Amino acid sequence: MRPRQAPRDLRASDADRDRVLGLLAEAASDGRLTMEEHAERVQRACTARTLGELAELTADLAAPSAQPVRLDSGRVIYGVFGPARRDGRWVVPESLTVTALAGEVEVDLTQAILQASRVRLYATVVGGRLRIIVPDGVSVVVTGHIMLGRKRGVQKNPPRSDPGAAVIEVRALVLGGEVIVRTPPRPRRFRLFSRS
Repeated sequence: MRPRQAPRDLRASDADRDRVLGLLAEAASDGRLTMEEHAERVQRACTARTLGELAELTADLAAPSAQPVRLDSGRVIYGVFGPARRDGRWVVPESLTVTALAGEVEVDLTQAILQASRVRLYATVVGGRLRIIVPDGVSVVVTGHIMLGRKRGVQKNPPRSDPGAAVIEVRALVLGGEVIVRTPPRPRRFRLFSRS
């Protein structure tokens, strides 16, 4: 069995490169990069093979939470007396810890890179809220202790999916709070005329 690759060694996709190129263009347009620096970084972005190579190109241009590709996925997500959010393109480790103490934490997995088909999310929610957003086809199973709280959007008997489908296993301790699971909202269709 091969050891799991570090997030920085994972292969980059064209979409990852496009995100980095967008931030580089923004940095050049507002003067954070000279035209020579921009050209050199664009060339490196276009030939980058790994997420680590891409992350190096923007590390000095945006705060960690605004990076187009984030590799800090192993850190605990804290929402203590305020909000916290992990979204965008980030690498999800096999186990992740979330704490919502009188605050709200949102974990958005719609653009995330799952390192394993089964992810364990250890959640402590005390007087707060944990919102998990998953793409279609990803199952979420919530287990643990929920006292004076609730869970919403979690199917009681989730349908059996294929063996390779991703599963997020939430092991929760909830005291006076809630765990909400949902998929991203579908775009609404706009009609000029109603059908008669």
